[in-house]
Amino acid sequence: MRRTLGAALLALTVASSGRAQQARPDSAAIPDKQLFHRSDLYVAAGFALGTVAMFPLDKHFAQQIQNPNLQTNTSLQHLADAARFFGGPGPVIIGPSMYVVGRLAHVPHLAELGLHGTEALAVGGGITAVLKIVAGRARPSFSSDTNPRDFGLGRGRKDQYASFPSGHATMAFSAAAAVVAETHEWWPQSTWYVAPVMFGGATAVGLSRMYNNQHWASDVVMGAAIGTFAGLKTVRFNHTHTGNRIDRLLLGTRVVPTPNGTALAWNVTW
Repeated sequence: MRRTLGAALLALTVASSGRAQQARPDSAAIPDKQLFHRSDLYVAAGFALGTVAMFPLDKHFAQQIQNPNLQTNTSLQHLADAARFFGGPGPVIIGPSMYVVGRLAHVPHLAELGLHGTEALAVGGGITAVLKIVAGRARPSFSSDTNPRDFGLGRGRKDQYASFPSGHATMAFSAAAAVVAETHEWWPQSTWYVAPVMFGGATAVGLSRMYNNQHWASDVVMGAAIGTFAGLKTVRFNHTHTGNRIDRLLLGTRVVPTPNGTALAWNVTW
């Protein structure tokens, strides 16, 4: 069964990687500024159906991954702890840090990646926060009878009922999708290996949350879907709406020396 679970999540990684390569924001190939297309609806429907299809397997997967032999494995415990960082504080720290370093070091690509990645986190995190409150699904660690169907409308404000969807998976996949899409803009040939690495790491984050008994498998699938779309669409918007106000303000500003010290200067085209 461990192989089955691994295969299912590997398929999720491959699907996300393929989606990133299909929907990357290539300005030369996409002359229009339309953010969503009909194909996005089909992909979203596929993710939704996949999440629903996972519901009957949630309890089984949870029981398998909570196997004492796995839970007492110190190597897996350390891996889960490390992976959890990249779905929690990690992206929130790394994104803004990349932006600041890129601005101070005059590396536009790094600043752009940091800014757009942070925007993707905000979009994905916002959607997930609303869904958590509305769904009110009990975490597997809190569900006394290990019941994956324990939903309650509006009770997700309490952490024990904030299982669906996985916030860590959303953040990890938002960051992964943004990195893949953004780096493609200036290094197209990198996609074939950047995508598997980034989405593979994001999948490890989702697995770590299941290993720690904080999420059901379907929570992770939905979080991955939201994060992937958030990352891809945020980058696509920024590259099909070049010169938008946020980019002009945060990427067009620079610190310049003056006789009295330093001053903030910017190039703004309204």
